[in-house]
Amino acid sequence: MHQTLTTDQPLGQLSLLSEPGAITIEAVADGEPSSDGKPRLPRFSMVAYTGGPMRIAGWRYPVIVDLAGLAIPSQSRPIRFGHDPESGVGHSDAIRLEEGRLVATGVVSRDTAAAREIVVSARNGFPWQASIGSSVEEFEFVKQNQKVIVNGREFSGPLNVVRKATLGEISFVDLGADGNTSASVAAGFPCQQEENMDSQENVTHQEPIGDAAPDGGVTQATAAVQAAAPQEHPAVRTAAEIRAEAVAESKRIAAIRGCFAGRHPQLEAQAIEDNWDVARCERELKLADLRDGRPKAPAVQFRSEAVTGRTLEAACMLAAKATAVETMFDEPTLEAAQRRFRGGIGLQELLLEAAWANGYTGRNFRDSRAVLRFAFRPELEAGFSTIDIGGILSNVANKFLLDGFFSVERTWRNICATRNVSDFKTVTSYRLIGTDQYEQVQPGGELKHGTLGNESYTNRADTYGLMLSIDRRDIINDDLGAITTVPRKLGRGSGLKINDVFWGIFLNNASFFSVGNKNYISGADTALSIDGLTKAEVTFMDQVDSDGKPIGVMPAIMLVPTALSAIGSQLYKSMELRDTTSSTKYPIANPHQGKFRVEVSRYLSNARYTGNSSKAWYLLAEPNDLPVIEIAFLNGQESPTIETADADFSVLGIQMRGYHDFGVALQDPRGGVKVKGEA
Repeated sequence: MHQTLTTDQPLGQLSLLSEPGAITIEAVADGEPSSDGKPRLPRFSMVAYTGGPMRIAGWRYPVIVDLAGLAIPSQSRPIRFGHDPESGVGHSDAIRLEEGRLVATGVVSRDTAAAREIVVSARNGFPWQASIGSSVEEFEFVKQNQKVIVNGREFSGPLNVVRKATLGEISFVDLGADGNTSASVAAGFPCQQEENMDSQENVTHQEPIGDAAPDGGVTQATAAVQAAAPQEHPAVRTAAEIRAEAVAESKRIAAIRGCFAGRHPQLEAQAIEDNWDVARCERELKLADLRDGRPKAPAVQFRSEAVTGRTLEAACMLAAKATAVETMFDEPTLEAAQRRFRGGIGLQELLLEAAWANGYTGRNFRDSRAVLRFAFRPELEAGFSTIDIGGILSNVANKFLLDGFFSVERTWRNICATRNVSDFKTVTSYRLIGTDQYEQVQPGGELKHGTLGNESYTNRADTYGLMLSIDRRDIINDDLGAITTVPRKLGRGSGLKINDVFWGIFLNNASFFSVGNKNYISGADTALSIDGLTKAEVTFMDQVDSDGKPIGVMPAIMLVPTALSAIGSQLYKSMELRDTTSSTKYPIANPHQGKFRVEVSRYLSNARYTGNSSKAWYLLAEPNDLPVIEIAFLNGQESPTIETADADFSVLGIQMRGYHDFGVALQDPRGGVKVKGEA
């Protein structure tokens, strides 16, 4: 299954950790030139990705990037700090694949606070991590129990394999997901040296790393920092001071962007360049709106924290008043959703938030097609914090899908056996017959062989599904209820389909429950009563294997139509049954009290199904002992799956599709007795 997908995080922010202890520090002479006579620039090298699985926020299962499908537009790619375009560090001059790993080298060519922080912090031993920013064009989901070969190694599902992607940029970050990468910085920036290094030209410390990779492999990595201290600098700021400055600057830029919200981009750029605070931004924004004749902007649109996919998902659940929301999200996520969307999030606002995170610059929903295009299929640029709106809608919809699925009758689940299948091929079960009893072991300890007979039972899974759409009118009307109503319908449709297939096969049983199979009785004395139940019990227990011996299985379930629900419950629960007619029979004790669990289905007497009856009932064995019917689920998935996407070009709106893979088949006739209940 291949799809176009983006994640909660920037699509390519696959954060890869470099360990401390991989740092090598080499000091160079102050002002030492390079071979071309120019001042030496700090150099870096890193193993940006080891080729193994990673846990990435926004992805339910681990992610592996197939390096064979990673497009590298050029060897010179931007190097940034924290994926922020305003925090440049330098550029790469070589990016290559080595033994299933992505390796990059380059220079710290930017004169920014972020670049200086990278060098100084690396000199101080800070364990910088690497993170690549890329756009994903195609990914493949590998299901459970399936295997896939990626980057020369074999992995087992469930996991996601990014098959096609384009590298945008590489960033230094301080928190990652893969502890098997490394980053090295050769620093030629002027930095203060320790007094005891005055007489030294080079001080080197190098240690190899051999950490176990996620797949059991080992990655060897080193990192180096070269530092030369100018005497003209009286003091050098600490890494903590530089980092605090960078954080403050990032917050200031985020506040300005939140205030402008995509309006007046030139004024926004000036505010960032001239170091405006939020108060001045608000004043200038109001003046600009007045000059343009635009409506007055909201007072403040500053966002103290980035809106993530989990925050939007929590806001949707809160707005839809879903039950047990506190069990779905952690407390900080719920607090962020309540604080950010106090009045409840609308469908338009949800789509706009995703579009903005994916690079959309419009400020309203007027161009709905553009909003949907960015929300579902963003043309990612490195550094954007992308949000997977399809995943958010699918997660929200799945909650209500299950509500609809479990709202219909589920008697079938209590009387059938279930099987886990890995594909859509026919599967066969065999039953031991003939010499299936234990034989006495003679002196010498030799055991005799049992035999597999010709009795076999088959089943096969098929796919059932349906697609529904959230209409453009629902989006324009800002109806968030549409993403709860549609999945409920899809879930209910799946539950009804299972019932339809299951009971259609179960009731069309004239050749399965028959006199020839000795599992069918009829007559006026078979009506559901103490006597009728006794006769059915005797019939069940008198059944024999093909070798003529008792099957050794006890009846446990009484399956009845709705018309017989009351008498069935009485026979199960009541200690005595009184008959007030003239032909009263004594004793009045109920010999079947507590024997057979009662299951009721409205499908047994429904006229649309062949074999229906309001008087017939069944006595069945526990399905785990000897099933009369079985359901096979693909990969054990007993509930349906829902997926969300932007609608096709010919449809205005959002599409949701639900599908379910299962198969139903009758099994062993000796697992039950059908009672006609009349002559």
